Amino acid sequence: MDSEDDARDSADEDFYSGGEAGLALSDDGDADYDFADHDSDDSDDLISHRQQQNYSILSEADIKQHQADDMNRVSTVLSISKSEACALLRSYNWSVSKVHDEWFVDEERVRSAVGLPEKQIEMPNERELTCGICFESCPRESMSAASCGHPFCGVCWRGYISTAINDGPGCLMLRCPDPSCSAAVGQDMIDLLASDEDKGKYDRYLCRSYIEDNRKTKWCPAPGCEYAVEFVVGGGSYDVSCGCSYGFCWNCTEEAHRPVDCSTVSKWILKNSAESENMNWILANSKPCPKCKRPIEKNQGCMHITCTPPCKFEFCWLCLGPWSDHGERTGGFYACNRYEAARQEGAFDDSERRREMAKNSLERYTHYYERWAANQSSRQKALGDLQSLQNDKLEKLSDLQSQPESQLKFIIEAWLQIVECRRVLKWTYAYGYYLPDNEHAKRQFFEYLQGEAESGLERLHQCAEKELQIYLDADCPSKDFNDFRTKLAGLTSVTRNYFENLVRALESGLNDVGPNSSHGACSKAVSSKSLGGKSKSGKSKAPSASKSGSSTRGMDDGNIWACDQCTFANPRSARSCQVCDHQQHR
Repeated sequence: MDSEDDARDSADEDFYSGGEAGLALSDDGDADYDFADHDSDDSDDLISHRQQQNYSILSEADIKQHQADDMNRVSTVLSISKSEACALLRSYNWSVSKVHDEWFVDEERVRSAVGLPEKQIEMPNERELTCGICFESCPRESMSAASCGHPFCGVCWRGYISTAINDGPGCLMLRCPDPSCSAAVGQDMIDLLASDEDKGKYDRYLCRSYIEDNRKTKWCPAPGCEYAVEFVVGGGSYDVSCGCSYGFCWNCTEEAHRPVDCSTVSKWILKNSAESENMNWILANSKPCPKCKRPIEKNQGCMHITCTPPCKFEFCWLCLGPWSDHGERTGGFYACNRYEAARQEGAFDDSERRREMAKNSLERYTHYYERWAANQSSRQKALGDLQSLQNDKLEKLSDLQSQPESQLKFIIEAWLQIVECRRVLKWTYAYGYYLPDNEHAKRQFFEYLQGEAESGLERLHQCAEKELQIYLDADCPSKDFNDFRTKLAGLTSVTRNYFENLVRALESGLNDVGPNSSHGACSKAVSSKSLGGKSKSGKSKAPSASKSGSSTRGMDDGNIWACDQCTFANPRSARSCQVCDHQQHR
């Protein structure tokens, strides 16, 4: 961006900017666990940290206020009327600094381009004037003129303005009705002469112009949403969460898709909607009739195929030859000796190869698409569960367990984490589909990170859904509710760490993996990040367990060991996991 308006400080952090795992190492090496009893202040601090953002949500009132502030700034600095300031800002896409730059470089040229005469020209000082449209003589007090001084009667002005407004947003650049004049018709003329209905339309066009012509603002793409978003340039992430709860990418306006880039998302969406997969399915699962060439699918029965009317051609499914040439001597109804002989001679190699390639391509696409769609469905269900929890279940749980709702925010945190992780996991399948097959080390590293993150998310989702229901169905306060709090908060923290590792790796293009890297090296890289990494607040992050193949081991790093079952980082002195009670293997 080239304007001073765009040079703002970016937000400190976004969702994945080094969140802590709930574990900090003290000076003497012991592990401190601060998530067991979240008070309301701690929870509020955590939510506040995660809600730091590089954008702001604008309602209609906010838009009009921003608009008025910009017009006041330009009017004050350039010593012009607000109507003229409005015309200038519209012409320069509502960029205050661009208006100032151009004005002070060449004021005369800017005035000429926008249609602002240097001096206001008054109408002739006569009792009666002739309207330039209807050519009727009218009293001077019933005539009006723009800054150019060309007089027109009130009836013609209202008709001219009404027609322009009904034609669309072009009315914002309205000029004097005189064909030889380019003077701008400002908002003051609209307010003076237009009907209430036309003034309302003009105001809506002006409001839309502020968002649609401004490089810093966009409308939320969700159907029916009336919020706009002002984006602060220089922020790390393009993901935006609107006031209507819809998340989208500022750059491409598709749904939020971090850590996958916009070009990959564009290709994936196009592939999901294109006809190419239909053609692949037809090629992989059907054969053309030898006579009319219409595709035929065979899903059961013998090899004797009869095409549909009007063709009615009878042929063999295997060799595509006329059925009249077949019988017992060629193998009967369920085999074809001719086909076997011809295949051995290579007669069907090309067609079989094309069909096999189409089938492999279709199976690969289906694998990734089904998992992409499944996580989308799971995310929608999680959003519904979160809404239900916030509406009534949290209050019910507060009464049952005799605890204030402020002490139950760890449950909301867990569900918010589930919703976000489902979104990230969904888009990792689009990323995996376009990951080159020849980059084996990167694919192996990607699948390892994706698998670890998915396993952690499934454990968290099950705990937040199934185990929470036990306490919702209880008739009295449960003694082990604090244990559930500890477990859910711990799983939330561990899952967040897994997804931070995954997001960082994908956003860096899996550059940590060299061409000769092995899976063990990949695992070691992830583990070292989790163990030795420092967050921006100076605390050590919790370690995550390293896995290789199907075996898992407690990872010993000084005074810390990782649980085999939930991968939570525990102090060495603990004999069992403080999240899931799994015993430590000595």
